[in-house]
Amino acid sequence: MYNVDTLAQGIVERKLRPLSKAITLIESRSPEHSQLANQLMEKILPHTGNSVRIGISGVPGVGKSTFIESFGKLLTSKGHKVAVLAVDPTSQITGGSILGDKTRMEELARDENAFIRPSPAGATLGGVARKTRETMLLCEAAGYDVILVETVGVGQSEITVASMVDFFMLLQLANAGDELQGIKKGVMEIADAIIINKAEGSNRMRSEVAAQQYVNALHILRPKSPNWQVPVMLCSAMYKEGIEEIWDMVCDYYEKLSNSGEFESKRRKQSVDWFWTLLMDDLKEMFLTNKNVEGMFASVRDAVEQGIMPPSAASKRLLELFKRH
Repeated sequence: MYNVDTLAQGIVERKLRPLSKAITLIESRSPEHSQLANQLMEKILPHTGNSVRIGISGVPGVGKSTFIESFGKLLTSKGHKVAVLAVDPTSQITGGSILGDKTRMEELARDENAFIRPSPAGATLGGVARKTRETMLLCEAAGYDVILVETVGVGQSEITVASMVDFFMLLQLANAGDELQGIKKGVMEIADAIIINKAEGSNRMRSEVAAQQYVNALHILRPKSPNWQVPVMLCSAMYKEGIEEIWDMVCDYYEKLSNSGEFESKRRKQSVDWFWTLLMDDLKEMFLTNKNVEGMFASVRDAVEQGIMPPSAASKRLLELFKRH
């Protein structure tokens, strides 16, 4: 049984076990646990909002885990407390996920100033764990001043993560032959920085060429912010080269957006977007668990699948059932 007051006190006192239990509580789909989770979030809310929230994404094989470990170790060496929220892909067949981030980040996992929490993506659109936002707040209340959110790196996950962090970092590779094949306009438009990883040895020159092509591509896109020019930087996470320069760049971003007032405005907008997301989730849950809808949902869905009923008519039929008392 969860005691909300005890959990909240333990989190604020920066104890690891209460933090882990609290995250498990908010990830639970139990209605009883959901109510307790809401009470807990209200209690810890005054202790949140004091972290740097960074989203990190990129295609599989780009070296996200290696980069996060090198980046995280740099930050802890500077006195920061780092929380890594790594969203693992969930199998659509078995429903299972690997949750292997602690294995991939062994050195950072042993650091007492770092906390790594892998979470299965589940069925959430874009592969972002449904409760990632709440987990960020819990980590902030526990004293972690840098939050790194690693995404699966497929589909719409980048856009979803960008809507909940302060700074969105896109990792890329210098691909032999076509350096621009990794560019997707939608992802480029939401990036606050493009980092070309594995820029070492014989790959350095290819990386420099790719960087110039990314710079050229950025010039034809409308700037995301009037106060920030998206940089393209090179690094080698394996050899820890260029990592400190990336942190300096993030600090520069914070200073410029804070001085302009854009940072505070962005946080407020994200809170409203979060409100709408949770409201839509709750309405969907309420609709699907309605006794009238629940009893007819399977048959109506089957009718659509078999071509007996058009989707528009099926939707209206279920809405009519939902309106009945």
